Amino acid sequence: MTSLRTSVAALSVGHPTYSQTFPCKPSTAEIGRDLVRDVLGVWHLDGLADRAALIVTELIANASRHTPGSEIRLTVARPDARRLRVGVVDREPARLPILSQAADDDESGRGLLLVDAVADRWGYDLHGSGRRPWGKEVWAELRTGGDE
Repeated sequence: MTSLRTSVAALSVGHPTYSQTFPCKPSTAEIGRDLVRDVLGVWHLDGLADRAALIVTELIANASRHTPGSEIRLTVARPDARRLRVGVVDREPARLPILSQAADDDESGRGLLLVDAVADRWGYDLHGSGRRPWGKEVWAELRTGGDE
């Protein structure tokens, strides 16, 4: 199990990012939630932990369901003092996230609807150059309220 409680100190300058590679499988969601909660604790953003954990759960579930790769990378970043960004990087650039409506009796298909409901904004970025990207990052942002 991954934990930040033992060896992480909050950065006092700049805008920090934490990332780690995990197996691309549904059980990674639990580790991802713990990791996000730990990082937000270090950054004194505990008030965002529930929303960020929900987002990470859904992004990991989508990656494990829709991408054939064996690994994903979870990122937790502070692009600036007012935003928290959580994302999942996979190696399947052709499978882009689509916000869709699930029928009442569907057992899945609501993940991005949940992300859309709790995030201030979300999207994806392709990774790689030119016409042949090697992967993508699906991300969501939450406002931190900070003005550092």
